[in-house]
Amino acid sequence: MSGHSKWATIKRHKAVVDQKRGVVYAKMSREIIIAAKLGGADPNGNFRLRQAIDRAKAEGVPNDNIQRAVEKGSGTGTLDNFEELVYEGYGPGGVAVLVKCTTDNRNRTAGDVRMYFSKYGGNMGDSGCVNWMFKERGEVIIEKGASFDEDALLTAALEAGAEDLDTTLDEEALVVCIPEQLERVREALTKSGYKVTSAENVMIPSNTVEIDSADTAKLLLRLIDSLENHDDVQSVVANFEMDQDWMQEFLN
Repeated sequence: MSGHSKWATIKRHKAVVDQKRGVVYAKMSREIIIAAKLGGADPNGNFRLRQAIDRAKAEGVPNDNIQRAVEKGSGTGTLDNFEELVYEGYGPGGVAVLVKCTTDNRNRTAGDVRMYFSKYGGNMGDSGCVNWMFKERGEVIIEKGASFDEDALLTAALEAGAEDLDTTLDEEALVVCIPEQLERVREALTKSGYKVTSAENVMIPSNTVEIDSADTAKLLLRLIDSLENHDDVQSVVANFEMDQDWMQEFLN
């Protein structure tokens, strides 16, 4: 598991992902709008929309907010002119950073993202400057539970079309698959009785940069945290490894 994945897991378990619920609702609503706009309003036929709705519900977004977002995206409600953008750059220590955004004002978003890079010792680059260092894969997270059986999950995952299984986390197991198999794997594991807490396609680094300085680690985590808390930013991915204690210390 990469350093950024560990960072995301630590944040989730410490319940500090985003304490401002209004910000969370806005991020989730934008993802639903885009998903409905691209694939239609029926979650049964639009896997991305179903993912977005599941994530929104997990974050406590009210059903009325979810329905309004679906209506906006499908054209039956007032549509905000959102578009998806990905910004790329280098953070402290030469770490490659991908920033996925959903925005109705690309000039505002680009300016803010560039400012964060500059403020925390990085540089925003041109499109394609770091994207080649990442590849997409499907990730299904399973809640282990008291009677967790690793061999049984491995068998079920492989039969569903998964490629790998990571059980090193205390409370969760990570099932890995190719992006095209994500929906099939999620559905198969759910039908097998496993509690799926999330299923999404993510970008993972092909190689990582080791951060060996506490000062550099602090700057990098400040950059990532600031980006993740921006209204227009949906996700941030970076290719770093660092001492897990530095991540814990930053969030304390």
